Amino acid sequence: MEKSLPELYFRVRENGAAVYRLDAENRQRRLEMQEIAAVNIRNGNIRPHGTHELTPEELTHIRAWMEGRQALLASRDYDEILQTVDRLNMAAHWAQSRASDEQLAAVTDALLLAMHDLRSTLVRKMAERLAPQGDEA
Repeated sequence: MEKSLPELYFRVRENGAAVYRLDAENRQRRLEMQEIAAVNIRNGNIRPHGTHELTPEELTHIRAWMEGRQALLASRDYDEILQTVDRLNMAAHWAQSRASDEQLAAVTDALLLAMHDLRSTLVRKMAERLAPQGDEA
């Protein structure tokens, strides 16, 4: 392995990550990973692993990773929405040009319900944005 290993490694999990301290400077010259913390990016919790006490440097590094991870996930989330717009357009083209009557019958109800739900949500959120501040409905 290269000498430019990071000090900490983050094993990504559904809600955050397990944080490991990397050590390649040992007698066997093999990479060792010691778990030092678990982080939850949804609620911001940083929980030390076992009896390990996190140093200020480790906390700073972990918080920086959490900020970067949250930004990455937000970016992915936004990209998925843009992909959904493309998929809706492709679905309309498919329904108009290539779908058989049987295929349309199989998906029409599910698509209409999902689009109705989406439209209702978007209209409600737009109304909330456009409503004068302090106007309770």
